[in-house]
Amino acid sequence: MKSKAYLEEIRKSAGLERAILKEIVVEGNRATFRLITDKTYTDGDVKYAAEVSRKFVPDGFTADANVMKSVPESAAVARYIRDYLTKKYPVVSAFFEEGDIAVSAGAGGGHFVISMSKDEQSRFRRAEITDELAKELSLRFCGAWSGELLTRERGEFELKEEEEPQEYVLTSRFFPIVDYIPIDGAKPERAIYIADLNSEAQDITVCGSVVYAEERTGKNDKPYFSFTVSDGTGQLRTAYFSKKATIEKVRKIKRGDVICLTGNNEIYNGGLSFSARKVDFGMPPKNFEPQPRPSLPVPVRYKKVLPVSITDFEQSDMFGKASLPDDLVNRDFVVFDLETTGLNNSEAGGMMDHIIEIGAVRIRGGKVTEKFSSFVACPVKISDEITKITGIDGSMLVGAPEVGDVMSDFYKFSDGAALVGHNVQFDIKFVRHYAGIGGYRFEHRLYDTLSFSQQVLRLSNYKLNTVADYFGFKFNHHRAFDDAYVTAKIFIELARMNQGLPRF
Repeated sequence: MKSKAYLEEIRKSAGLERAILKEIVVEGNRATFRLITDKTYTDGDVKYAAEVSRKFVPDGFTADANVMKSVPESAAVARYIRDYLTKKYPVVSAFFEEGDIAVSAGAGGGHFVISMSKDEQSRFRRAEITDELAKELSLRFCGAWSGELLTRERGEFELKEEEEPQEYVLTSRFFPIVDYIPIDGAKPERAIYIADLNSEAQDITVCGSVVYAEERTGKNDKPYFSFTVSDGTGQLRTAYFSKKATIEKVRKIKRGDVICLTGNNEIYNGGLSFSARKVDFGMPPKNFEPQPRPSLPVPVRYKKVLPVSITDFEQSDMFGKASLPDDLVNRDFVVFDLETTGLNNSEAGGMMDHIIEIGAVRIRGGKVTEKFSSFVACPVKISDEITKITGIDGSMLVGAPEVGDVMSDFYKFSDGAALVGHNVQFDIKFVRHYAGIGGYRFEHRLYDTLSFSQQVLRLSNYKLNTVADYFGFKFNHHRAFDDAYVTAKIFIELARMNQGLPRF
């Protein structure tokens, strides 16, 4: 349902001319549209609202309307203004405090005042921001709205810098391999955590559950296998070229089996790549739990990037679809994406590339509820190639928060959630590196919509735009928030189709 078209028709009725849509409640095949108005309304207005609502539900559904009269609360309006400015002007909004936004609300609307420094005002195009906000408030709250900007000295509300966090020395973690059954006969005794596979190594073994397995044909029609394995700390995708003596045994490996891959972690095309030479059966010890690394505690408050509440108004998605599985609804997930200056996500490959934008959303109760988005200050020049791909140039990063502050805020935003991404292993290495410098260890459970798509769908390829096209999702590719948002929608739909999350 298009909320804008719906409200345009609803507001043709005299008692509903400034009405807003609070929510749609679906019970079985009946939908109740709950409207709020600041004007006196009649039974005729309610009847009219019900008739309009019936036009916006699918065939087979009935609709009703519930109309309530309400006066907006000043505090709620102030929160909405702050969230809106954080979304539209993330760099400037980092300097807002609760007292910088004052609202006077009444039955017919209200007036708002925003206090800020001269430097921040210059970014807002003073002549337009109040009109823009007034228009937004008229869509969200009842009545007519107006506003103004007041000047304060920047020092009155400058954020204080916190003490430099303690740094930790990272060492690779290993676990013993049990229940070994040979295929190639590598005989590994221990496996490195996939999350710690960040440097060059020879004859190293990873051990995990098979998330994806496929036999393919290479040059000269020679068969090889593509495996994706997970050990709970991360996922690893690798190609394996089998031997004639063992190919039939390898062909029997299926999703859910636990295998050991032994090979080399080497620099390839400027980045680290694991090349599997041998495969065997084996597994971690019973009841194995990954050993966490020491980390700073979750920050008490956000430094620079404030999350904002969001709602997906494409309400038609809620009609006629299977229910969401419990393991999705009963947990929180943070779906994220990065834009970077390049593809080098490991110091072993030379100088690390830099994060220039981060976008994330939180899924709670099976719904997208919050947004986290920010540019990131970059110490190097943005190449023309990256600008062409992402649309981001150096001028857009002027005044952006430093990567350490962004990672601190992202650590707080991700608290208590599993992390989700499309090819998540690529982005999480950037996050772990730059967050780790400040003492924050991202040991969250990881879900990859790329491998999840491979399990559930049958497509020609599993690029983000290909999977999004399958579900009919349109988005601005190669911008962090847009990619994260569409990945969240894909993750929800895959869980719905699979009736559960992938098992590692």
